[in-house]
Amino acid sequence: MKYIFTIIVMLLLLSCSSKNKTEKEIEAIPVDIELIRFDNVFGTATVKDLSSLKSKYPDFFPRQYHDSVWINRINDTLQQQLFKEVNKKFPTNEALTNQFGSLFQHIKYYFPIVSIPQIITSIDYVDYKNKVILTDEKLLISLDTYLGSEHPFYEGIPLFITQNMKESQIISDVATEYAKQFVSNPVDRSFLAQMVYHGKILYLKDLWIPMETDAVKMGYTQTQIDWVLENESEIWRNFVENEVLFSTNAKLLPRFINPAPFSKFYLEIDNDSPGRIGQYMGWQIVRSFMEKNTVDIQQLMMMKAEDIFNASKYKPKK
Repeated sequence: MKYIFTIIVMLLLLSCSSKNKTEKEIEAIPVDIELIRFDNVFGTATVKDLSSLKSKYPDFFPRQYHDSVWINRINDTLQQQLFKEVNKKFPTNEALTNQFGSLFQHIKYYFPIVSIPQIITSIDYVDYKNKVILTDEKLLISLDTYLGSEHPFYEGIPLFITQNMKESQIISDVATEYAKQFVSNPVDRSFLAQMVYHGKILYLKDLWIPMETDAVKMGYTQTQIDWVLENESEIWRNFVENEVLFSTNAKLLPRFINPAPFSKFYLEIDNDSPGRIGQYMGWQIVRSFMEKNTVDIQQLMMMKAEDIFNASKYKPKK
């Protein structure tokens, strides 16, 4: 018994040592973060500044819009209130710059070809459907969508959406957008393929934002992540018994994959469950696969869902 305990301790120490070595290598990767606070620039601008703003930031001023649109926005009281709230929540750039620096170091460690974008923060009337926009050279972030889940400006927005409108989700949301660049949409129309697609995205977040909790990576509250952990075996049993894994029924996506206030098992547990349960289960399948197989991350991205599932030998904790 003592011998077995010693082996377990040694394996844990070796694992920690390997992780520490990896993190040290990641920390040594040079990244240059350019963070432009356009929210501050526009929030402190006057009508007289409009011409110079259009010249310096043409992407924010589409030519098809007349100057009156921007003049009205500069003078708009809601725009001014949003600016004050954003400036109060994000008074300096230090925290954001440090978080982005760490994120891009991790991304470049696994995908060296990634270039660091110009990061621009803005205010866009709480457009929560476009919190983060990623282009080839720019990363746009609407800071007015991260003021805090219970902010008065979010009144009327569904709770399952506002729970992620907080500062701690910024890096997680950005990581999601980058992960989508490396995970191809599945050709297979099965429910399993959709689960594993999202599972791959979440697994990349394991690698890129290891300091964050599973709740943050998933976009759940801690109560929701605890519920899923407690009911994981029951969720899996329901999927297996109802033979949904290889089903191509499109109705499974709004029930278990797409953002929603809860998952729809059509059972009493529905109201207690968080939405997107299928994404979470796909994550556990990918995690199980990577624990049991020696495959690099690029290979994982190319593998079919069914092959990953079969080799994962996934078995939920009871």
